[in-house]
Amino acid sequence: MGAPPAMETLTEKASYLRESLHKSKTITESMVSILGSFDNRLSLLETAMRPTQVRTHAIRVAHENIDKTLKCAEVILNQFDLYRKVENKIQKGPHEDLENYLQAVDQLRNIGRFFGSNKNFKSGDGAANNSSNLLAKAILKLEEEFKELLTTYSKAVEPQHLFNCLPNSLRPSSGSPGHQGDDGKSPSATSDHPSKSSENAVYTPPTLIPPRILPLLHNLAKQLVQAGRQQQALKIYREARSSALEESLEKLGVEKLSKDDVQKMQWEALEHKIGNWIHYMRIAVKLLFAGERKVCDQIFDGIESLKDQCFAEVTSNSVAMLLSFGEAIAKSKRSPEKLFVLLDMYEIMCELQSEIETIFEGKACSEMRDAALSLTKRLAQTARETFGDFEEAVEKDTTKTTVHDGTVHPLTSYVINYVKFLFDYQSTLKQLFQEFETGGETNSQLASVTMRIMQALQSNLDIKSKQYKDPALMYLFLMNNIHYMVRSVRRSEAKDLLGDDWVQRHRRIVQQNANQYKRVAWTKILQSLSTQGLSSSGGSSSAVGSDGTSTSNVSRATVKERFRSFNMQFEELYQRQSQWTVPDPELRESLRLAVAEVLLPAYRSFIKRFGPLLDNGKNPQKYAKYTPEDLDQMLGEFFEGKPGEQKRS
Repeated sequence: MGAPPAMETLTEKASYLRESLHKSKTITESMVSILGSFDNRLSLLETAMRPTQVRTHAIRVAHENIDKTLKCAEVILNQFDLYRKVENKIQKGPHEDLENYLQAVDQLRNIGRFFGSNKNFKSGDGAANNSSNLLAKAILKLEEEFKELLTTYSKAVEPQHLFNCLPNSLRPSSGSPGHQGDDGKSPSATSDHPSKSSENAVYTPPTLIPPRILPLLHNLAKQLVQAGRQQQALKIYREARSSALEESLEKLGVEKLSKDDVQKMQWEALEHKIGNWIHYMRIAVKLLFAGERKVCDQIFDGIESLKDQCFAEVTSNSVAMLLSFGEAIAKSKRSPEKLFVLLDMYEIMCELQSEIETIFEGKACSEMRDAALSLTKRLAQTARETFGDFEEAVEKDTTKTTVHDGTVHPLTSYVINYVKFLFDYQSTLKQLFQEFETGGETNSQLASVTMRIMQALQSNLDIKSKQYKDPALMYLFLMNNIHYMVRSVRRSEAKDLLGDDWVQRHRRIVQQNANQYKRVAWTKILQSLSTQGLSSSGGSSSAVGSDGTSTSNVSRATVKERFRSFNMQFEELYQRQSQWTVPDPELRESLRLAVAEVLLPAYRSFIKRFGPLLDNGKNPQKYAKYTPEDLDQMLGEFFEGKPGEQKRS
């Protein structure tokens, strides 16, 4: 029985698949065989091509090397070309076009570095050497230009220009270029205590070098430092600027004086020079040194190694010359009249101290800062010692000067004026006391010193009063002098320190001396007007005085003698005391009034009571020579200091 149709179909398909697989296998084997043959051929071809590939790579590398070499050659040629251009600029020098010249120097420096780092090619060393030599010549030209510019523009500042930079209150009255005013005094002497009136004054430092030149000098300095020529730059700068500064001070009038020069100088001339020195210090620090610092900072901006050193070397001689005069004064022989100039000098040094610290900052300027501070302290010490000397000199003054009219003694007016001047320096004295005192109130210290000086004066006046033989004149002398002290204190700032107690206490002393004068001078003459001793047992007359009292048992001869005695004593007092002096008008009038209040009532009473006894006799006016009005008028001439035939004390 035959197979079913479906099975036959599957068999046919399976047979077909087997044939297809067989064919595919055969084809695959054939392809593998063909590909294997290609691999062999390719291997052979690669082997054959390798030499060609090597040659091609070598050619490509060669081309790259050639390109690099050409590029290097181009760079080198450009450097040589640039070198020639730079060389031309260097040869022309910096004077015509400094900016381009400095640019050329920078380019030359770069060229030198290029050749120095590319010494592989044949001419590298030679090119580097040439660049180095040309750079050295360029730097020398820069040095010359630096020196020429500084020398050209470093000129002394004329005094008048400096005066114009000062505040108006400190300018000399004269427009002349000298350092003296119209009155022959230094500018500082034309105003009382100028430093106090100019604390907030504006100073305008002069233009020492034109602003357009400063950037050029700055660039030149940078190039010199970059080239290792710091010392040369410093030397050039020092020589140019220091000479200009010193000449400016010389034109102003600054001179170098030693301690011996100061000691030999007359006080008036020395005082004048001290006044000038104070003015010079202010100008030097606030104008010249400040201007020099500004110039130096701009030229050496960013060059810290030179900035402070240059400024220090430029100013050192000028600072030393100024401070040496101050030191000579501080070390000179002390005397009372020097106290105020010492205080003036101390005051200006204190005023300038903060500016000195600022202007002379840095290690290089430390010696100058220390020297200024040392002078300030030395002046303070000398002023303090002079203060002590003055107090002692007042107490121990042994001058034989006698004021014959009992007026204010020269010592009194001198000491009082001295004390009044001291109070113009209150703030300075307080600062001075603070230099030496730790703790304590400076006002009380000043008050204590002032009181001691006043007490020393009073003690000396007591001694001087003993020179008078006439006790009345002695008390008048003490009254005048103590009153002068009181009045001067009341009218000055001393009152605030000494206080009302001091004033009241010494006013009582004035009054006590006035009372003592009245007692000593007028007691004897008043006794002539007393009724004691007028009664007599014989030769008496009887009369009735104008006051209605009886004058019985009163001797006319005794009355006449009393009138003669009174007249003689009064005339003698008038002769002497009209030559005496009470200089204060109020005190003089008060003293006259006090005498009149005692004398005139007693005289009126006496003449009214005993005058009638003379009326019956001959020439009664011979005895009753003066009316009360006459006496009052004559008392008005007492203490006027009128010249007499002979002044007696």
